[in-house]
Amino acid sequence: MEKRDTVDSGKGRSVVGGGGSSPMAMMTSIRSVGEGDMDVRSILRTAETILRLLPMALCLSALVVMLKNSQTNDFGSLSYSDLGAFRYLVHANGICAGYSLLSAVVVAVPRPSTMFRAWTFFFLDQVLTYVILGAGTVSAEVLYLANKGDTDITWSKACGSFGEFCHKATTSVVVTFAAVACYMAVSLVSSYKLFSRYDAPVTYLGDKGIQIPTFHA
Repeated sequence: MEKRDTVDSGKGRSVVGGGGSSPMAMMTSIRSVGEGDMDVRSILRTAETILRLLPMALCLSALVVMLKNSQTNDFGSLSYSDLGAFRYLVHANGICAGYSLLSAVVVAVPRPSTMFRAWTFFFLDQVLTYVILGAGTVSAEVLYLANKGDTDITWSKACGSFGEFCHKATTSVVVTFAAVACYMAVSLVSSYKLFSRYDAPVTYLGDKGIQIPTFHA
């Protein structure tokens, strides 16, 4: 039998069950759990904001280095604007830097997560990742040709004559690939935040022996 305590009061007697938890204790426990969840969400939001700001700094660095990349000597003059791949690199880094800043601001502001917002971040993160990856890859190929040359297409080893230009271009491309790595991490985060909203597919055996996968949003 449950042990019961009798407490005398000024107006009478009240019986308190000693075997259960009081409503106040339960409310306090629920409140502490809720505050803990809010703290975790705040930490994750801050971490994602920093992760989105990091490629902005890298893209701006690569952009500035390439914009200032030009060299003039006895062999002539050479500028980044003379090569379409490097112009594309500059434009891609500028676009990605702007998107990184905008997305970081949106993520930093606490607001309810919706399916539309999750899909938007997933789509844009994927697109920008491929944009900056393409810019880095094309520029790396041009740098390879500038260093090694290609006799089949009469492409001479330009870096032998414009070493400073190639050095700055290489620095810009390396920084761009560092930004690519950050964008890949951002894409993984947005992918997880989107697809974690769906339940795992449940396969069951139908009336006709057909396995039917079901998804629940």
